[in-house]
Amino acid sequence: MTTASAPTPTLEPHGTDEPRPLVRGSLKRLLGWIIPANLSIFILWGAIPGVLLPLQVAGIDEANKVANLALITTVGAFAAMIAQPVAGMISDRTRSRFGRRAPWMVAGVLIGGLALVGMALANGLAQIAIAWTIVQIAYNFAQGPLSAILPDRVPHAARGTFAALAGAGAMFGALGGQIAGSALRSDIPAAYMLLAGLALVVITLFVVFNPDHSSRDQVNERFSLRAFLSTFWVNPVRHPDFFWAFTGRLLLYTGYFAVTGYQLFILSDYIGLGDAAVESIPLFGLVGLVGMIAAMLVGGPLSDRLSRRKVFVFGSSVTVAAALVVPLVMPTFTGWLIFTLVAGLGFGMFQSVDQALMSEVLPSKDSYAKDLGVVNIAATLPQTLAPAVGGAIVLAFGGYAALFPVGIVLSLLGAVAVWPIKAVK
Repeated sequence: MTTASAPTPTLEPHGTDEPRPLVRGSLKRLLGWIIPANLSIFILWGAIPGVLLPLQVAGIDEANKVANLALITTVGAFAAMIAQPVAGMISDRTRSRFGRRAPWMVAGVLIGGLALVGMALANGLAQIAIAWTIVQIAYNFAQGPLSAILPDRVPHAARGTFAALAGAGAMFGALGGQIAGSALRSDIPAAYMLLAGLALVVITLFVVFNPDHSSRDQVNERFSLRAFLSTFWVNPVRHPDFFWAFTGRLLLYTGYFAVTGYQLFILSDYIGLGDAAVESIPLFGLVGLVGMIAAMLVGGPLSDRLSRRKVFVFGSSVTVAAALVVPLVMPTFTGWLIFTLVAGLGFGMFQSVDQALMSEVLPSKDSYAKDLGVVNIAATLPQTLAPAVGGAIVLAFGGYAALFPVGIVLSLLGAVAVWPIKAVK
């Protein structure tokens, strides 16, 4: 797509500016492929920071595992925060016969895979921190352009369905990652290599079977560092809808992952499962998956049919907040099981609709990947920073119970944040 004119600060009217026809295949094929593509990336975020990385860190220094994990994940999280918008900006401006997104998606999973090999070979905290930071940067270079597939190629009328399927892939990956991480915990290096290989194969196949239009003739406006840096500030005056959608996602994700990102240690020390905590993760993952699938099967298609997004996002955020009350008042195996199911319903509904909402409040059609990269900070940063946030709260208040009120408040604020959005019903 030629980009000779400067990006406009106003939104395109809903239903206009439909993407170009696909190069090959049907929309149904693209809808099907986004599930394994997202799964192959998000399985990393479920398995590594949720299970494998905490175990690897605890194996080196059990006594200081909370502080060490917080430090490593904080460094990686800030790298992720910068990586996606940079990746998006670069891919928006890329000219190649394979289009703007494909080269960076493949390069990201290749370099990320090599960094995972480095984590597999690491035997010290410094080595782990460096390798994990590279992993964060590389896979965000793949995930950022991948997220731009929705506004690049999907018509407005199908975006709720596409977002639901993309969300399904993400949640299958995140929860499947917890299960895989638990199953492979006895050989962490092998787990890292298997995850690296899966992402490389799936993303490469996605690019091959879903080719994009050539961007060799694309005309880019002159690069402005000042304009790029300004994208890290979501201006609530010029783009209020974008600001509120971003804020709502950031709040809910932070509240949810501040708790679930610390699941292993919560189960072990707060619920009291001890060494059995790792073995219980697959069960909780399956229960959460059931809730998410049920919500996603209904949420995205129903959102398209009703042409409404906000009510679904609001309801899902409130549901997550309600779920977080359960383990606070019932710190037992049963309480965590109920929490997992109810939170799965809420978060599944959110995942199925929020991406469609975000695609309809982007500031400019000429910089989808860059803007979505900024948007995705609200999703990836809380997930990767969750152990650091959780660690700070636990260390400050002396217990895991303090995590739940924080998660409840943030989730409710996330629900409130969507109502000021005007461009989307």
